[in-house]
Formats: sequence, structure tokens, C-alpha cells
Amino acid sequence: MLSGQQPQKHYGITSSISLAFPREIDRLYTQKLIEAMKPFGVFEDEDELNHRLAVLGKLNSFVKEWISEISETKNLPPSAVMNVGGKIFTFGSYRLGVHTKGADIDALCVAPRHVERSDFFSSFFEKLKQHDEIRDLRAVEDAFVPVIKFKFDGIEIDLLFARLALQSIPDNLDLRGDSLLRNLDIRCIRSLNGCRVTDEILHLVPDKENFRLTLRAIKLWAKSRGIYSNMLGFLGGVSWAMLVARTCQLYPNAVAATLVHKFFLVFSKWEWPNPVLLKQPEDSNLNLPVWDPRVNPSDRYHLMPIITPAYPQQNSTYNVSTSTRTIMSEEFKYGLTITDEILQGKADWSKLFEPPNFFQKYKHYIVLTASASTEENHLEWVGLVESKIRVLVGNLERNEYITLAHVNPQSFPWSKENRNENEFVSMWFIGINFKKLENADCVNIDLTYDIQSFTDTVYRQASNINMLKDGMTIEATHVKKKQLHQYLPAELVLGDLNRSSSGGGSKRCSLDGSQLDSSRDTDSGTPFSSPTPVCKPCNSVSTPEESTIPTVVGRNIIPRMSPPDLPNGLNGAAPKRPHSPSLEEPPKKLKDTEQVSVTELINSCFKTGCDIDKFPKVHLLMEFYAPLTML
Repeated sequence: MLSGQQPQKHYGITSSISLAFPREIDRLYTQKLIEAMKPFGVFEDEDELNHRLAVLGKLNSFVKEWISEISETKNLPPSAVMNVGGKIFTFGSYRLGVHTKGADIDALCVAPRHVERSDFFSSFFEKLKQHDEIRDLRAVEDAFVPVIKFKFDGIEIDLLFARLALQSIPDNLDLRGDSLLRNLDIRCIRSLNGCRVTDEILHLVPDKENFRLTLRAIKLWAKSRGIYSNMLGFLGGVSWAMLVARTCQLYPNAVAATLVHKFFLVFSKWEWPNPVLLKQPEDSNLNLPVWDPRVNPSDRYHLMPIITPAYPQQNSTYNVSTSTRTIMSEEFKYGLTITDEILQGKADWSKLFEPPNFFQKYKHYIVLTASASTEENHLEWVGLVESKIRVLVGNLERNEYITLAHVNPQSFPWSKENRNENEFVSMWFIGINFKKLENADCVNIDLTYDIQSFTDTVYRQASNINMLKDGMTIEATHVKKKQLHQYLPAELVLGDLNRSSSGGGSKRCSLDGSQLDSSRDTDSGTPFSSPTPVCKPCNSVSTPEESTIPTVVGRNIIPRMSPPDLPNGLNGAAPKRPHSPSLEEPPKKLKDTEQVSVTELINSCFKTGCDIDKFPKVHLLMEFYAPLTML
């Protein structure tokens, strides 16, 4: 070390990989990266930023006024009321400085010890109601992390509440101190966790601006590549932030262009399930549960642990499955290849943000549809179904003849032509890879139990929380790639729609041409049938129905699914599938409008003299595994 030179500050749990300072070419590539991200709406202008600050300032004033008012009702002396304080803290993407245009703000209301949670959800809720600038006000008091949601002058805000064991809340309060957690209830600890983790991440990175720009790029890449969703088993915002923060620790002097490349270099070679840690975990002797595989056997089964740096340390990626980890690992490697090309001058940054063609990637898909009879019921129903999709993915992964189940985080509406006027339907698509078996010309794989246990789980939870209403149904259908055009526009299936989109990463097109917001987070094993070799031709996957599914020349037909034992006479009729005008109609002697079983269909063909293999509509149903609904 040269005389007088200060030693480099140490970041993270290991020494840095490189302390190299950026070259002029690195700064040039960083500027090109910024220009490539601008069309995607990842940067707000000055007016929008000031508007957010003004809204948060007003909200902070509301909180102080409310806490003073509630303090008076609790008979605090006037001197105490004047100094009782109260404060709004932000966390998430806004606090990290990486929010996009139109993004919501995650905030926390911190109150002193004499203010109860019930006061927050009653008197403060009523106070918000009185302001004309506040719209769409709703409280979710029984959530895992209770929240009040609203729009304040056009900005969506999710507001949590925490009551500290303090007489007053000063404006300079730092939430990073572990002693603040002492004697708090678990809901307050959960509410504080977001702020504490966000602040700790910012404290642990060498250069906040380089970190922020790198994180913007990685989040845009992850959303573009369809791997941004904690709920569906990929990574959420805080997990991506911690991976970027670790990269910054390893290359503390690098600029964003270099850090993006190093991000892919580090995590394409990371040996999971070794955890990603930003600091050594500390024990604060508060007896709170923390992530520790030495103590907690369940922690040993986490596949891709990324550990939050604030006490109590938790794994932010417990939803990751074998499939989603495989998909993300492949994307890390692909990102490394692309950034290698970019830094060699062989490609532009825009190539990194090109979406994959999910609908050409697999030969087999499961189409999951959730339908309801009203828009309000549909929004509620879709939220529940989406939160449980990883249960279905887990069930499929446990089937020994499935090697990968890849869910596309984007949901799609059914086009207006293919649904009833009073029917609201959302679809998700899961790509399936089946194991290649030697010495087996054909295998009949039974997914009946895998799918039925998923639907049972959804209906059971909906019933338990009194959400289930008439018209709410789920349907899962196995289709081949060549049948996807029955569900989606041809240009979307072929990938042209995504490729031709000019920026606008925060929006996507629906089937009816409207815009959709794309910013939109363990069950026991299930038995399955052993595969049975059958004669050619065979492409067979069985899925659930209420009775045993028969096999027809090695083929099975996927039936509709109904909720089990629905209360109050709710029916489980599934929405009709899109009808292809090219299909010929069945013979007159077969009923056109009656739902029939495969056995009944065969018997009817025998009686009428028709050849079932030459029967166009039935043949298509068997080959493509569409549900046998209305023949």
C-alpha cells in the first residue's frame, strides 16, 4: 500500500473480487445502458418525483395530526401531546430509489406505545375518508401484514402500521436498531421488517447511485424475461436488490455497466443452495425465529436462499422451486452471454431486455383458467388462484415423469369473442417438459391427482375465508403448442407482438387491445399413476374428473373441473372453450349439446356406425387434449 493511502473499506462477508476503478469505456457503456432503459419508463421526471414528495409530506402531516388527536382522547397531558410525534417511513422500490413511472409507494406509519393498531384501522381510516384527494380506500386488517390501501392524489399507497414501545416518535428516528423490536407483537415486527431490510441494504452497498442504476437494469431484465414474481416462485423486488447489492460488494468501485455484467458472471456460477448473505447474521437475543439451517431442519430444504440482512434474518426466496431455480439459472447464463456480446461491441443493451418467446419454448402446456361472473368477484378470485399456482407447480414437479414446470407470470384475459358478456376470465400458461424414456414408444401419464389436489386447495381456502361465490370456477387443460392459437392471438404465440413492441416495459397488450399493467407474489406430495405403455399413436396426459378417466387407444381427454362439495348449491361449471370454426359438426345421431363421457361417445359411434378415429371433432379433442365439454 502506498504511503498515505487509505485502506479500502471492506464490504460484505468476504473480501472484494476486484477493486478496479472504471475506465472511460465503462462509463460510455453505462451511458448507453441508461439510454436503452429510458423507453421502458423506468425513470420518473422531476415533476413526478416532486409530486411524490408532496404527497408523502401531506400524509406525514395527517399522521402527526391523528396521533395528536388520539393522544388527547387518551388523556395524555398537553405537554406530552405536543411532543408525541409520529412519522411515515417508506420502503421497497421507492425507498431504494428504483421505482418506475406510476409505481405505488410502500409506506409505514410509526406510532408511540399508547396508539393501538385498532386505532389505526378505525379512527385513522375515518380521517383518511374525509380527504377529497384520497380515493379507493380499503383496509385489509386480517392480512399476514395488515395494510390500508388507497390512492392519494393519483399515487397508490400501501400503508402499514407499527407501534413502538416509545413515549414519542422523533423525526430523526432510525429503525435499524434491533432494540426497537423488544416487546413488540409479531404484526408490528413484520410491518417494520420492510423498512429495516431496505435501510440495511442501502447501508451495506459501497456506492448507492451505482447500486440503484444496476438494480433498475436487473429489475427491467427480470421482468422482461418473465422471472420477476415472488408469488409464483421466482424472485421479488427485495431478492433482486440483495443479489445486486452483493455484486456491488464484490466490485465496490465498478460502474453500472460493469456491475450488470458481473452480476450475471457471479450468479451464473453460484453454487446453490449456498446462501447469499450481505453481512454475517447477528443474534440480538430477542428469541425471534431466524433463518438457520443448523437449527431449523426446514431451512435445509430451501433451494436458493437469499438472506435478509436485518434481524430477524429470513430467507426471502422460500417460494423458489426446482423448476423456477432451473429457469433462473438458465437466464443468468443467457444474460452473461448477452452482456459479453454487449461489452465486446457485438450487440446493444436493448438485446438484454428482449422478452423470450415462452409460447414456442415447450411442446406441452397446461392452461389454467379462473372465471367469475362479476368484475369485482373476478379480481378477488384471480388474486387467490394466482397465490396458489405454485402449489400446482410443486405437484407437477413431484411427478417423476415431469422434468420442468414453467409458469409464465403474465396472466391473459380471454378475448371478448370467446366469453359470455357476464363472464370474466383470466388465463395462465405453464410450460411442461416430460422426461424422455428409453425403450418406451408411448407413455400414458396421469396428472389427475396433481391437478385435482391443486383445485381442491384453492376451493377449500376460498370456502374457509368465505370468498367462494356462484360463478367462481377453475379449469386446467393440457394442450400442445400447436393448439395455443385457440387461446391466444397468433402473433402472440409466434412472438411477433412482443418483438415489435417499442419499449413500454410497464405495459402489455391484452387480447382485446386494451393495456394491462405488468408490474403485477408446502404442500404434501401427491400420488400419481404409474405410466402404462400403450400402442401408437400416443400422446396422452390424464387430468382430473369426478370419476375414473378411461383410455381410448392410448389417448385420454381432459374433462372440465368442478369445485368439490361446494356449499349453498354453487355449481362448478367451467367456461366454454374457444370454438374453432374449422371443426366439422358431429353426426346428428350424437347429441350436440349434451356432455357425454368417453364410454358413451364410443358406444354412440358403434351404434351409429361412425368410425371414432375418423370423427373430426372427437379426433381433435383426443389429439390436443381439450376438455370434453359440449360435443
